[in-house]
Amino acid sequence: MVESMGGQKQKINYKGPVVLAILDGVGLSSHIVGNAVRQAYTPNLDLLMGRYPLWQLKASGEAVGVPEGQAGNSEIGHYTMGSGQVVKQNELLVDEAVKTGKIFDGQTWKDAVQGVLKNESKMHFVGIFSDGRVHSNMYHMLAMIQRASEQDVKKARVHILLDGRDVPPTSALKYVDILEEELAAYDAKGFDYKIASGGGRTYVTADRYGSDWPMVERGWQAHVLGTARPFTSARAAIETFRQEQPSIQDQYLPPFTIVGDDGAPVGKMDDGDTVIYYDFRADRAIEFSEAMTVKDFDKFERGHVPRVYYAGMVEYDRDRHIPAHTLVEPVQVKHVLAEYLVSEGISRFVTSESIKFGHVTFYFNGNKNGRFSDKLEEYVDIPNKTGEPWQFPWMDSDKLTDISIEKIKGGKFKSILVNYPNGDIVGHEAKMLPSIIAMEAVDLALGRTMAAVDEAGGVLLVTADHGNLEEEVYLGHRGGAMLKDGKPVPKTSHTTNPVPFVIYDNTENRDRYSKKSGDFGLSNIAATVALLHGLKPLPEWDEPVIELN
Repeated sequence: MVESMGGQKQKINYKGPVVLAILDGVGLSSHIVGNAVRQAYTPNLDLLMGRYPLWQLKASGEAVGVPEGQAGNSEIGHYTMGSGQVVKQNELLVDEAVKTGKIFDGQTWKDAVQGVLKNESKMHFVGIFSDGRVHSNMYHMLAMIQRASEQDVKKARVHILLDGRDVPPTSALKYVDILEEELAAYDAKGFDYKIASGGGRTYVTADRYGSDWPMVERGWQAHVLGTARPFTSARAAIETFRQEQPSIQDQYLPPFTIVGDDGAPVGKMDDGDTVIYYDFRADRAIEFSEAMTVKDFDKFERGHVPRVYYAGMVEYDRDRHIPAHTLVEPVQVKHVLAEYLVSEGISRFVTSESIKFGHVTFYFNGNKNGRFSDKLEEYVDIPNKTGEPWQFPWMDSDKLTDISIEKIKGGKFKSILVNYPNGDIVGHEAKMLPSIIAMEAVDLALGRTMAAVDEAGGVLLVTADHGNLEEEVYLGHRGGAMLKDGKPVPKTSHTTNPVPFVIYDNTENRDRYSKKSGDFGLSNIAATVALLHGLKPLPEWDEPVIELN
């Protein structure tokens, strides 16, 4: 029950569930060129956006707590949806800490430097290596290297996880050249600063949600043990891999270790060293951090485990406090949608494929692992297929839909949350035909879900966490594709485009509320969901996009 502006009771009560379907990476754009959403055959999405209440929600910049003009991402998109409010994200917190020098005043940085000076050892930096600003920013790392030199740290090693996903797909050498120039300037001053190892972020080290621990093992061998394929420089490694596989993107490059003239690795990790993982986003930093710090580790055979001082840019796992040492403290969010629903006795079902499962659980729940209620909640993780997603762009949308429909019809759950990863995961490949197929697979899933919701007497909310699939090439000023060597330049990164929010409601309840006009974003979803559940939105949340009649 909710109370209207006039004081009269207005009841919204669905026989079936309130279903929130997140079409990951499906943004809105008027352009046709490179737009897999508009080029796909999508009769169900067309019906939703043509005949039902539609809003274009902001999913980037200040609307999701990152700098204006910056694209959103899956982590902050789900976090903002689930929290019902705009929360300053880790990137802004880290930016401020670096710019003001606060990061260097903290005990973690002081201990990291003191340990290196005392042990006459090395300071290592590991992270996704670009200025993509989704998981990390290489300039944060360069600022730490500069401060390390000012504090007389003699040896520093950088382990680069090449991006090609949040930046152009073959831009690695641009960033390597910037880093090598910086390191050479320190070498000229008598410091021993070098690139030590690397590999593509989607093949080496940066796994997430435990879906591919061999990826972390490859990183361990490259960064920690120094036993990956040897090269004399990062440039030599990248150029060799490209010659061997001409179509390979940076994110898939194999692991490599840099060796000196004697053939020995220049930067394996030794006892007494300091290691800093400089990602400010948690999901692709947790597993390597776990391998470095957890005593009873059993995911792969580590071999020698060096005794190092290990620190993260932020705490990557708040429940297990991994890592124990962090450079920047995050904002703690309270009053999340999932917890509120459960506190009101509303049963919840949540599902996605493994690659996005953490987003509809951990991030949507306000960076909290586990369920709020074992009695009222059920989470189902659908294991990912193995291989490159563009080869099977439908992914497991059929399985997700099967289980969602089962729960919709079953009647046990009043709130259902499902994420379809296709748009983001396949969109990151920037291959048009697979991207179109991915969108069509999701549209088929939508059609099946709509029918099930109608049969159950429920309501379906359709949205996205950020854009991607609608802009698979870089666009010129007039909307045409930017060309290189006569071919469109693929765009693997997220976009700043708005995302759809549609309420598909064929019940009598649709006459009990009306569409509000306003400048809305992802943070307005939580209050809307609560209102459709017959609950009063929490005062901490941004307003709903509907009002009661």
